[in-house]
Amino acid sequence: MVVLPPAVVLAALAALIEPARTGLLVALAAVVIVGAGYLIVMPQWRYRVHRWETTADAVYIASGWIWQEWHAAPMTRIQTVDTVRGPLQQLFRLAGVTVTTASAAGAITIQGLDRQVAADLALQLTEITQATPGDAT
Repeated sequence: MVVLPPAVVLAALAALIEPARTGLLVALAAVVIVGAGYLIVMPQWRYRVHRWETTADAVYIASGWIWQEWHAAPMTRIQTVDTVRGPLQQLFRLAGVTVTTASAAGAITIQGLDRQVAADLALQLTEITQATPGDAT
């Protein structure tokens, strides 16, 4: 998907503009090679570094490509739990869960979950946070 629009444009331009055909074909080859490498490496890398877990005490998330981050959101600090499904996610029956906390760091998002897993997780987190007494501070 990342490669398709630029590759189509470059191929069309190479077909239409004879004087620049060689340069456009070189650019097309570069886009295809880089894009194919990205499409091969990205899913494996994402699978290796993106993790999430929930316990009765907190939600834990590890993410990042080059700069890897680890976040923990205590149940007592969770304010809202939302599910998000964009058009592409709907096509593949996926969803994301956004956990908003009382933190300056912002919300925590878990992407690429099965739609039912996301709904179950949102329900579970909502039930746990409702049953968890708030901070005394």
